[in-house]
Amino acid sequence: MSVEVELLQRVYAAFNRREFETVLAAMDLDVDWPNGMEGGRVLGTAAVREYWKRQFEVLDSRVEPRNFTMESDGRIAVDVHQVVHDKAGTLVADQMVQHVYEIRDGLIRRMEIRVAAQG
Repeated sequence: MSVEVELLQRVYAAFNRREFETVLAAMDLDVDWPNGMEGGRVLGTAAVREYWKRQFEVLDSRVEPRNFTMESDGRIAVDVHQVVHDKAGTLVADQMVQHVYEIRDGLIRRMEIRVAAQG
């Protein structure tokens, strides 16, 4: 298993434990991160921290990586089972998505979200 995949596995586990500072420490200070809740992107770890603060005031999500694939350009695609509830416990989403990471110098530089193909 590659060092990058091990890093991502640790990051997913920390995220699900809500250890956000651990996750942020694995990111480049100028990380480019998708804002999956409001749309657009956030830039930098401070902006990601603020985005997550807003997100977890209204949602509770869990992300379980299922498969890691190296893409031809060196990015790592992760098939992820994502389950999201609102604070009242109502299921908002239960779906497969794909997270695609660019990792540079041992840190997450960029992530994008792709809707996984159904079938």
